[in-house]
Amino acid sequence: MNKIVVDSNIRENRIAVLEDDELVDIYLDRIDDERIRGNIYLGKVVNVLQGMQAAFIDIGLKKNAFLHLRDALPRYIVESDEFNISDYNIRDVLKPGQDILVQVDKEAFNSKGAKVTTQLSITGKYAAIIDNTKYIYVSKKIVDKNKRKRVKNIAKKCLPEGIGIILRTISEDETEDNIILDINYLVNKLEKIKTKARIAKAPELISRLDIVQKIVKDYLKDDIDEIIVNDREVYEELLKIFKNISEDNIEKLKFFDKSHDIFGYLGIEKMIEEAIQKEVKLDCGASIVIDETEALTVIDVNSGKFIGKNSLEETVLKVNKEASREIAKQLRLRNIGGIIIIDFIDMKRRQDIEEILNILKEELKKDVNKTTVLGMTKLGLVEMTRKKTIGRLTTRMLKKCPVCGGRGRVDSEYTVIHKLQNEAKRVFKNTSAKSIAIEVNSTIIDYIDENYLDFYDEIKKYYDLEMILKGNNNIDYGDIKILRMGSKSFVNNYLKSIE
Repeated sequence: MNKIVVDSNIRENRIAVLEDDELVDIYLDRIDDERIRGNIYLGKVVNVLQGMQAAFIDIGLKKNAFLHLRDALPRYIVESDEFNISDYNIRDVLKPGQDILVQVDKEAFNSKGAKVTTQLSITGKYAAIIDNTKYIYVSKKIVDKNKRKRVKNIAKKCLPEGIGIILRTISEDETEDNIILDINYLVNKLEKIKTKARIAKAPELISRLDIVQKIVKDYLKDDIDEIIVNDREVYEELLKIFKNISEDNIEKLKFFDKSHDIFGYLGIEKMIEEAIQKEVKLDCGASIVIDETEALTVIDVNSGKFIGKNSLEETVLKVNKEASREIAKQLRLRNIGGIIIIDFIDMKRRQDIEEILNILKEELKKDVNKTTVLGMTKLGLVEMTRKKTIGRLTTRMLKKCPVCGGRGRVDSEYTVIHKLQNEAKRVFKNTSAKSIAIEVNSTIIDYIDENYLDFYDEIKKYYDLEMILKGNNNIDYGDIKILRMGSKSFVNNYLKSIE
């Protein structure tokens, strides 16, 4: 069964995508994340630099955003055959002090501010609309000419003047009614954004890509059997969107009581734990080892104890086949980007090499991120690239170990705090305890005291539970140990006895 599972917690939202009940994608959205790509702001032009053909825009962040002339002009002008950027001057387009509606196209990085564009785009299930243009694009993955023509004609029927569109691959076999519903929903959303911007005072955030939009934009597919959420607001918002764009999905939507640990109940927590391990076991008994570095990722295929039943060539081919499928899955799940080197078990026959490369390419087609398999080198290494996006799973879930000086990794403070919250849920749901004492590494307590002052109050508010943490430098960094639970007097008496 294929599922989307949404876990909304006190300070973190998580979306898990399961195919045949196996975790294939995980998205983490934390309350103090500073990711702004896709956000729309009413900004104010600070200064215009003619020599760079660009301007700096105040959008209310620490660093001013960068807007190039090419991104300041309407898209239909930039993409016309007659366009020549030297025919335009940034000073004729923008003036200091001018208010301007922009969308973040690229995150801020190091000393550079975010890169923005005036070419606003909003993505839905079947399409993405683009303001201030007139072109209709169809996904290149729709190769059938008749299907391309069909979806293009549908878009022409309902698109207002001055709005362009990109028809996504998923629209290929969708009904006309559902595609039109989606387009109308996006057009109405764009109008609401413009209306809000007209009464706003720059600099101001106008629209933020939230968890609901993320589900509809990236994860909602026709082969999804269930969409399970544990937050009433998210549930109601999805219900409203489905009524507008895809009524077929309403019956798939399920509400899960927030007092339960939804990821633990469905076994997703364990799958995430496995997804951050270096070694991944294969069904045949072999394994792959994934080493992530700043520059590239190296994946090594090991036959392990698997010896096969027939010839050596058949044994090697069987292992490499299974490894190819697992590697494609792990790249997506771990969100690994950049340069990737795969060291398959050596194959002598050319047809075996071609078969493995074809399997890898076919499995990578399931990935929404662009991937390119460059082929096999003379050393027998497969070279490939995957589009980089912010936040590998390992960097989001783990941190450099302060004990080993960065040679290995342990659970991050966020991950340990999440474990504590899940324990509070479990106690709240299954016991009548009003107090709990838990032993953790002292560093975790220091982190909470410095960065999360309302942690204990939130546990009390949401789970009617007094949580007391005791520090122990000898306990493993990611571990939590229950000391006592029960009435407040029972727990307090115990703590006094061990002081």
